[in-house]
Amino acid sequence: MKDQILTKFRSLFGKEGQLYMSSGRINLIGEHTDYNGGYVFPGAINFGIMAAIEPNGTNKARVFSLDFNDYVEFGFTEEDKPEQHWPRYIFGVCMETLKRGGKVQGFDAVFAGNVPLGAGLSSSAALESVFAYAINEINGNGIEKFELAKIGQSTEHNYCGVKCGIMDQFASLFGKEGSLIRLDCKTGEYKYFPFHPKGYKLVLLDTCVKHLLADSAYNKRRESCERAAAAIRANHPEVEFLSDAKRLWLDEVRDQISQEDFIRAEYVIGEVQRVLDVCDALERGDYETVGEMMYQTHFGLSRLYEVSCEELDFLNKLARKCEVTGSRVMGGGFGGCTINLVKNELYESFINKAVQEFTLKFGHAPKIYNVVISDGARKL
Repeated sequence: MKDQILTKFRSLFGKEGQLYMSSGRINLIGEHTDYNGGYVFPGAINFGIMAAIEPNGTNKARVFSLDFNDYVEFGFTEEDKPEQHWPRYIFGVCMETLKRGGKVQGFDAVFAGNVPLGAGLSSSAALESVFAYAINEINGNGIEKFELAKIGQSTEHNYCGVKCGIMDQFASLFGKEGSLIRLDCKTGEYKYFPFHPKGYKLVLLDTCVKHLLADSAYNKRRESCERAAAAIRANHPEVEFLSDAKRLWLDEVRDQISQEDFIRAEYVIGEVQRVLDVCDALERGDYETVGEMMYQTHFGLSRLYEVSCEELDFLNKLARKCEVTGSRVMGGGFGGCTINLVKNELYESFINKAVQEFTLKFGHAPKIYNVVISDGARKL
């Protein structure tokens, strides 16, 4: 990838470019907790986006995507917004940097990535993060990394039409090899936890399906959580988000909210606690407890939050049958991947069985991604 990028950069622009890299991410546990003011527990991974970039002395960006085999030029006013979708991630980063008082001089860039698209590994956040990091550095803006993550998030909101939380961009920028990061989505406080699962592999099984009700269902669940939080707040004014509530307080309002709102809230309150339990287990090196919490999360996402699907449930049950230490749906749900913590000696038999039985049932094989926890945005 590196050689291809540098060769293309030389042929297009007749000079050398500086190389930057940012990563996709996984989230070990803490799903649908971000917009409820709770904890998430992501890490950057060994799949990412690499860019060669160099100032060009003009007031325009000239960018080539190797993956799309496509070239664009744009200036830095709102009227210059590109028509194609992929350059908007880069244009948005430039505009959001300018809004924060940063300098953006014209630049040339060539980029490519190996983050599997559609697998829920946040290729868009990796793209935003690599350009936010590089533009910040080559212009000497000195913008803090957390603000760079907000630049990526605002790009999604204002230029790409996605009202995402901050987890993906945060993990892409703050990722550290061999560590997962517990982020408090309410306060922005974070802490690194060592993740060295000796004798285990972390593997994603991609169902290659995405069911269409994902967006509307996501909004409905968010509304459920907000209604439950409002009911609890009437008794406990300190509850700003659902993550602030105790389980006992949810029981107090059981008769005042719908059964659906109750079980959505029950899942979220349980999931916030599971993130804390996993952090404690990792500090003890207790991967069996980590795995059991992953199974509990899947149960909650499937039965209480109802964002799983037949393909994901099938892989989760198969993992349990194959004595996989931990397994759960990762991401928003309704398709995408399961994340699995597998003992080395069980890995081959689990993967073979998963491919064979999934193909037999659904007519296509799942894709397999072995992931390693890696560094986030950096200059190479």
